[in-house]
Amino acid sequence: MKTLIDIQPWIRKEHYLFFSQFEEPFFGVTVNIDCTQAYNVSKQKGNSFFLYYLFRALKAANEIENFRYRIINKKVYLFEQINASPTINRPNGTFGFAYIDYNQDEKGFYTNALKEIERVQQSNDLMPAVSGENVIHFSAIPWIDFTALSHARSFSYPDSSPKISFGKITENNERKTMPISIHAHHGLMDGYHIGLFIEIFQKLMNELNENSINI
Repeated sequence: MKTLIDIQPWIRKEHYLFFSQFEEPFFGVTVNIDCTQAYNVSKQKGNSFFLYYLFRALKAANEIENFRYRIINKKVYLFEQINASPTINRPNGTFGFAYIDYNQDEKGFYTNALKEIERVQQSNDLMPAVSGENVIHFSAIPWIDFTALSHARSFSYPDSSPKISFGKITENNERKTMPISIHAHHGLMDGYHIGLFIEIFQKLMNELNENSINI
């Protein structure tokens, strides 16, 4: 479900009109997230750490309205829900694009995600999500402790989906950290909204989730 935004009274009208004229309207930031608690909980439960933080990143994004804005045919829409389109690594060293619905129930999210990961890993094609515009493009680069990141982009394609990438876990003084890069369309959000996402995501990662499921 999506709702058309009337941009005339919209508080982001001028920002949208200004940045939509840019060849590259995306901006990005890279920060380190403390993942000590999240990593320990996921491993104690035998869970996939990738799915553990992917679920929490998607939950955080869905709580922020600006992450649910999309531009379709030069009009702005607000989606009721956004889903994940992550890259999935294959044993042969390549990757494929997956599509995973957001589910507020973590067990349901994991169940669907595992099926989709298996499907992608058993295929050879490179097929982006066909879910419309209501996705965030996620990627994991667990081999690199990056401090900055850029994305391959087709400027002729009217893209407005945020891109979130996760890097290598490093440990210092018994604290684990992981870089996260967030790119977003500046007509739809600012650094303030990315700051909100980081704050919510970090809070979710810090929670001692006694009810996390085993997979």
